[in-house]
Amino acid sequence: MKTADLFGTALTNTLRSKLRTILTVIAIVIGAFALTLTSGLGAGVNRYVDTMVEGFGAPDELYVSKQADMVTGMPTNSAPAEYDAEEAGAGEMFGMPLLTQKDVDTIEGIEHISEVETTRLVEPDYVQTADGKKWQVAFMGSSFETETASTAAGRMPAEDADEVTVPLAWVETLGGRDPEDVLGETVTLVASDPLGEEGSVEAEVVGVTETLASGSGAGPVPSVKVEEALHEIQTEGLPEEQRDTWFNATVTVQDMEANEAAVKQALADEGYTAQTLEDQLGMIRGVIDAVTWVFNGFGLIALLAASFGIINTLLMSVQERTREIGLMKSLGMTSGRVFGLFSMEAVVIGLMGSLIGVGGGLAVGLVGNRLLVDGPLKDVTGLQLFAVEPLSVLGIVALIVGIAFVAGALPAVRAARKDPITSLRYE
Repeated sequence: MKTADLFGTALTNTLRSKLRTILTVIAIVIGAFALTLTSGLGAGVNRYVDTMVEGFGAPDELYVSKQADMVTGMPTNSAPAEYDAEEAGAGEMFGMPLLTQKDVDTIEGIEHISEVETTRLVEPDYVQTADGKKWQVAFMGSSFETETASTAAGRMPAEDADEVTVPLAWVETLGGRDPEDVLGETVTLVASDPLGEEGSVEAEVVGVTETLASGSGAGPVPSVKVEEALHEIQTEGLPEEQRDTWFNATVTVQDMEANEAAVKQALADEGYTAQTLEDQLGMIRGVIDAVTWVFNGFGLIALLAASFGIINTLLMSVQERTREIGLMKSLGMTSGRVFGLFSMEAVVIGLMGSLIGVGGGLAVGLVGNRLLVDGPLKDVTGLQLFAVEPLSVLGIVALIVGIAFVAGALPAVRAARKDPITSLRYE
């Protein structure tokens, strides 16, 4: 019997007991569906993260901030360090200690670092619109985002102008229906100095930013001029060394591949945390992959249950076809061919279940992705919740077929070992 004939015979045999085969296939479909859906979700979210940060940073850059335990000028769980007026009271932002000019000088002095660019973040109390209403600012962007943020309308602020962008979600707040409606509006950004005295900066809305994973578009993005003005207000009255602070620094490393480890270690020794863009993305991907594997576990459990179903189905089939096995052997069919026939039946069951399950998972994932992206999540630019990766799909099908083959091996061995004479006498 040729291989093609073997496959055809196996397909016919699996349909002899339709109900039993269907129930076994359903268990495989559930596992294949779960694996396809979760792997597609993981791939989609990872791809979205990659897309959103595309263009942010460069391969030879490190993002440097002060370690949290250095905010008071001494490490935790240690003897007190000598008092340093420049470090004391340098302040925090979003729970992170700020960099001072002394920190910047220290970073610039580290070997293999060729350039240091500092980043300031400001925290205005509120934004006042032309109608006099005051709106709370949950998140304020940074001027460095003007090179990478995406706009739904208008443009990003010019460096030396009193300009600002607003997020897409603010369009209705500013009285517009479409993003273009709010361009040219004037808003007032109000901040307080350390004594609580308010100061303000007026800025023209020149663009509407789309919401990105990095935070761009989640709040107003000021020009450098506006950002500096707000910083001056917030630090008014403080000693000069405390006014001259930054949220973090971006450093350029000479020959990053060769010197990355040495520069990171040197920065760590000085009390700084340094990460590449890949380091930051690695943590995000790690969380996504961990969640994906948890859900994949449920699919594998379903496949494990399905494998016992295959064993049971084929054992019953072997029992019912004992005389048929004896006849095939009497007509010259070898034990190897008998083993191959019953193994092929298991593969056929696995193949049917995997194709239906994978097809269903792809259909639900793609349709669900489209409905969510065009519906409740339409304001999230570039969002992709589900992605099809051909190699992953083929891997799932191959995994299920392999599990089915292994599960079918026991019944197939039992069929191959049957004595033809004894089998022909079986009632």
